[in-house]
Amino acid sequence: MDNLTHSLVGWALAETGLKRRTRKGLAATVLAANLPDVDVFFGWAPWPPLAMHRGFTHGLIGGVLVLPPVLAILLWLLDRWQARRGRLGGDGPPMRFGWLLALCWIGALTHPLLDLQNIYAIQLLSPASERWFHADGLFIVSPWLLAMLGLGIWRARRGGSGRPAMLALAGSALFIAVNIGISALAWAAPSRDAPYAAPDRIFAAPEPLLFWRRDVVWRHNGFIVQGRYDPLRRLDGLVDVGVPIADRMQEPIVRRAAQATEQACKFLAWSQMPVARVEQGRCRAVVTFGDARFTGPAMSRNFNTVVTLPMGGSGCAGG
Repeated sequence: MDNLTHSLVGWALAETGLKRRTRKGLAATVLAANLPDVDVFFGWAPWPPLAMHRGFTHGLIGGVLVLPPVLAILLWLLDRWQARRGRLGGDGPPMRFGWLLALCWIGALTHPLLDLQNIYAIQLLSPASERWFHADGLFIVSPWLLAMLGLGIWRARRGGSGRPAMLALAGSALFIAVNIGISALAWAAPSRDAPYAAPDRIFAAPEPLLFWRRDVVWRHNGFIVQGRYDPLRRLDGLVDVGVPIADRMQEPIVRRAAQATEQACKFLAWSQMPVARVEQGRCRAVVTFGDARFTGPAMSRNFNTVVTLPMGGSGCAGG
């Protein structure tokens, strides 16, 4: 999810009354709710789980168990530094490190739970497992969620009661649960009705405003198929199905390109539904890798990586 949504969830948690448990309570929940995204600064790291966005720092071990104590210690040190310089107000709650640590853990837990909801997916069990998990419950920026959380925070701060924030969080959880149920129906639709497929991988991306609609993409026997699901029009089937297009991932030249560059290896380690386009000439071949979740089999967008391979034909330099 976007960082505004993560921040609003942390803020809403604080407004339920948790921020009054300890000094730095609001900072703890908001910062912890964004903390797993620290991995964007470590793309250079040699350890793949850390270098990969939504890997180790988004898992239950790194993001929920390891990082929150680090944040709690940093906030505690900041509080001590401010206290020594007389920069703390006298009307706030006392510093309670136990509560500070608890709030960091609570805030951090919301991050993977939210990121789990969109088709980008997360490695929830990293580093023990490289498997990617997704629930397809939300578009990456949900205006409905932003509105609920923003209203709840505003009402809580205006009225001095934590009840509106609690209602906003409960409403958000219910909204997500309903959307996960819709996506479960969308996942089943290709096999329940035409084209009667048996996908080995399937994603159902919600739309941002018309949240009940899904753009469905699946892989079956090396082919990528796209469709649309709308439960208001058809509950058990798709309202539109595209033409199957080969992903070409098993072709020898594509398999060679997949190992040719570090960038290609990283891209394919992240990609959940890789597809390839091959432009082959006499002296070279250009292989473009994409991910059908975002680019589609035609790769009409720029969410891809390109590998150029020399072919060594007669008349080619070095051939």
